[in-house]
Amino acid sequence: MREKEIEQKFTLMVKQAGGLALKFVSPGMSGMPDRIVLLPGGHMAFVEVKAPGKVPRPLQEARHRMLRKLGFKVYVLDNAGQIGGVLDDIQTT
Repeated sequence: MREKEIEQKFTLMVKQAGGLALKFVSPGMSGMPDRIVLLPGGHMAFVEVKAPGKVPRPLQEARHRMLRKLGFKVYVLDNAGQIGGVLDDIQTT
């Protein structure tokens, strides 16, 4: 499964859960995660989508660390089978 297919399935499952998976573009700050996920009840997280077996670039890892230091959840999703677990985790935080 390609990155685009994982991202499409993820956004669909977020929508089915009653939430939004907004494409995140941050001019002037490269390396930010692909999606901001907003779920009912005020649950929020950032999600970086990768092709199977791929890992974030060093700049992306630095941005993830920065967001986590600020107290935000950041997930790296490279397998459609992870989607349910990621959504469950976001909903419980």
